[in-house]
Amino acid sequence: MTAKRITTPPRLLVVDNDARYGEWLSHHLGVFCPDSSVSVLDRNEFERWCQTLSGRDCDVLLLTASFGSSPEDPQALGLELLRQLRGRPVFPAVIALAEDGNELTAVRALQLGAVDYLPKRLLTPERLNTSVRLALRRIEKRVARRLATLTHVTESPVPETDADAHSPLAMGTAAISVASKEAPTHAAARPGGEARDGPPPNARSPDPATVAISPAKAGAEFIPGYIIRLKIGESEKAVVYLASSISLGHNVALKVSKTLRDDAAGRQFLEREYTAIIAIRDPLVVQIYDYGVHAGFEYLAMEYLLRGDLKARLQLGVTEMEALRYVEQIAYALRVVHHAGLLHRDLKPPNVMLRDNDDVALIDFGLARALDGSTPSTRTGVLRGSPYYMSPEQALGEVLDARSDFYSLGIMFYEMLTGRKPYTGGTAMEVLQQHVNSPLPPLPHSFRRYQPFLTQLVAKARSERFAKAEDIIAAIGELRTAMTLSVESTAA
Repeated sequence: MTAKRITTPPRLLVVDNDARYGEWLSHHLGVFCPDSSVSVLDRNEFERWCQTLSGRDCDVLLLTASFGSSPEDPQALGLELLRQLRGRPVFPAVIALAEDGNELTAVRALQLGAVDYLPKRLLTPERLNTSVRLALRRIEKRVARRLATLTHVTESPVPETDADAHSPLAMGTAAISVASKEAPTHAAARPGGEARDGPPPNARSPDPATVAISPAKAGAEFIPGYIIRLKIGESEKAVVYLASSISLGHNVALKVSKTLRDDAAGRQFLEREYTAIIAIRDPLVVQIYDYGVHAGFEYLAMEYLLRGDLKARLQLGVTEMEALRYVEQIAYALRVVHHAGLLHRDLKPPNVMLRDNDDVALIDFGLARALDGSTPSTRTGVLRGSPYYMSPEQALGEVLDARSDFYSLGIMFYEMLTGRKPYTGGTAMEVLQQHVNSPLPPLPHSFRRYQPFLTQLVAKARSERFAKAEDIIAAIGELRTAMTLSVESTAA
């Protein structure tokens, strides 16, 4: 798939002092965008370009530079260049190619208007293609907004600044930027599955200089052993910070409860999440480092994953082979979780994070329960989880087993293939009623080969679904074999 997303040929500019690397970038950009014009400048030439040209001469800028060890690092040339570009009345969509840097400089680059932030040493053609597609999509949206405004407001010209430069702070950017208005917060910010799948569309980026480190409205003491950097997410029950762990020597996602611990109520929600996954040591599940209570507030330190979640990835579009691979990876992750005696119970794209190698890592086990049925599926009258991905038996408040997670996986697979959720409605109850009573909309004709597999994943009756994760993995292997034989037969 190429990255051609706009009607006129895109103008791409590469800035890199390494001529050979610039040629490598130029070659792959020519493959992704065959109709584009690609120019390569070194940094001295780029500075002259900035002084003499208006900014309308370039649509996408791939800026290779040092981003330093922190946002205050005087050697962070990339951040300074972004500041200069942001001060211009017009500036292109910028993809930052970092020669060095870390999570903090990545966040700052996004705040300064970069569409994406890619560590140069990790860059691959596939990641480059994804990033360029994202940048061109940003241009499409910018032009559409401008045209819409011009259509309705004719008494004054529309400023040609990049409105997306102030987009909300988002989590992962090692390969795919999630610094767009539709990008979800890190799923760790959604404990218990009760918060929205993403932030409100008009949410604004928090100012790091004014973000309080207090987890509760009334204020709470600093969590010992952690240096709070930024607030990166919030839900009804918890706030999530990017924090540096003094003992570990690296950054973590620190989830802090917003209410005081109530010992009389039994185990608290962060304690349940910690207990659920602390014994699972597998890269397919997020790693938990620490749990504790300070000044009456629970906190949970977990792995900080830069690349973002599956929801953000799906917004860019995935091929059917990519969708099949993600389903297979999630099935492997569910095998790990189920073998540990747990149900996830809140499987959805925001709760599937992506590592640098594109492998998945399940997060947000606030709803996890024992497979043996020793804990009830829900309290009377209270449903937990996202209605878009909830199994019929979960919607009905029945005792759950592994097949409920498989149903959620099937709904996700449908969304990956079609780009839309199978069941929608004006209220959560309408959506849940469709899960219980309505047949699954058929897949488009081009995906009919997956229909039997999908039907078995999302059967209304549990007895008709796959019994265990290994069966799903085996079925995916059979699908791949059949597809290979079909291709070979056609070629012959």
